[in-house]
Amino acid sequence: MKMENDLGREPISRLVFRIAIPSMLAQFVSVLYSIVDRMFVGNIPRNGDLSLAGVGVCGPIVTMVGAFAFLVGIGGTPLMGIALGEGKQEKASHILANCFVLLCGIAVAVTVLVLALKEPMLRLFGASDITYPYAQAYFTIYISGTIFSLLSVGMYQFIIAQGYAKVGMCSVILGAVLNIILDPVFIYVFRMGVRGAALATVISQAASAAFVLTFLFRKAHIRISFGGYSGKTMLRVLQMGLTPFAIIAADNIMIIAMNALLQKYGGDQGDVLITVNTIVQSFMLVLTMPLGGISGGTQCILSYNYGAGHSQRVIQAQKYIVGLCIAYTAILFVLARVAGPAFVSLFTGDEVLNAQACQAIRICTITAVPLGVQYAIVDGFTGMGQIQMSLPLSFWRKTVYFIAVFAIPVLTDASKIFYAQPISDVFAVAVSIPMYLVMIGRILKSRESYLEK
Repeated sequence: MKMENDLGREPISRLVFRIAIPSMLAQFVSVLYSIVDRMFVGNIPRNGDLSLAGVGVCGPIVTMVGAFAFLVGIGGTPLMGIALGEGKQEKASHILANCFVLLCGIAVAVTVLVLALKEPMLRLFGASDITYPYAQAYFTIYISGTIFSLLSVGMYQFIIAQGYAKVGMCSVILGAVLNIILDPVFIYVFRMGVRGAALATVISQAASAAFVLTFLFRKAHIRISFGGYSGKTMLRVLQMGLTPFAIIAADNIMIIAMNALLQKYGGDQGDVLITVNTIVQSFMLVLTMPLGGISGGTQCILSYNYGAGHSQRVIQAQKYIVGLCIAYTAILFVLARVAGPAFVSLFTGDEVLNAQACQAIRICTITAVPLGVQYAIVDGFTGMGQIQMSLPLSFWRKTVYFIAVFAIPVLTDASKIFYAQPISDVFAVAVSIPMYLVMIGRILKSRESYLEK
């Protein structure tokens, strides 16, 4: 199949927009997996708020499991992109084959381990005696379909890495639309409640995974093959994928910690505050996942041109990517203030809960624009294979967040915990921007020197 985009020769402005926009839209649509589930669950008659709190406890754990898809997907795609930039298609095919087998093995291992630790995990991460039955019901079914989730998200990255942005978008839209259709059927018609929400998501992810694998086996420029497996290659993939994995895992560990702290310090408002946090994190998904679509989807442009030694194209692409990230986060900053009440009303009709959630959303998005810059810088370094830069920058932001999350409820009211987000965003860009300006020239010059040898 002819490639949609020539990563090495087409004008950078056209490439960035033609890849970033479909990738952003794909991730925006994928947010519906989570939001639609929570919207329908929150409106279940009689026990909607408790059901939503139960699903909210599962949310960060489920997403943390999903981070393994990025460990392999974003770990392998920069390596494949650099190989393609060097003109080494056989090496690129070798990387793809190893990533497919590695991801399948991780999916099976994670499923078995997480199901075995199900109850202590849910209890530890914020499930009360009241919300545990709902959390357990959703969690068991969802985790049983982990292999579909990891394959659909992880292998999707290899479609984007080859420049097939529209095909990648279609794979995500397929799953999201199917999820929207099946959710009300299983939840309300079949009266399955939270079990229905989980089953609808698993079926939708299975359909998306089938689409992705069919394309990669039959139609892609670089296709999945069998054989030639290498422990060394797999280890290199895991090393490269450590940054995106750490980002997602740490984000969700923080949400888990927030739920546990809200339950501990929230008193009789513990379950209510967890419900608020569930709604807030749903909005933050609308902010961060499409943002990651822009900064992550365009990594293929950076990795290909870095591999080919086209330094000026790398710099030019990075400028456009930063601009798009800033534009998107600025829009979400405004929407958080203008459309926040309408968004929250999708989950609950309780006026007090609505007011609390709207205020928390406004707090978390105060520094949305700096967050966009942070994403562009960290994902840019990752796309060029510079994990020695991206990983410390990511951990710096997470460290600040963790300190704030644990300190705020001890020093003040538990509801103020949402200020941890803007605090970490400010400290992150204060370090990331100077680091990028100092190091990018050196990194590109070093690559040029390597290719001249």
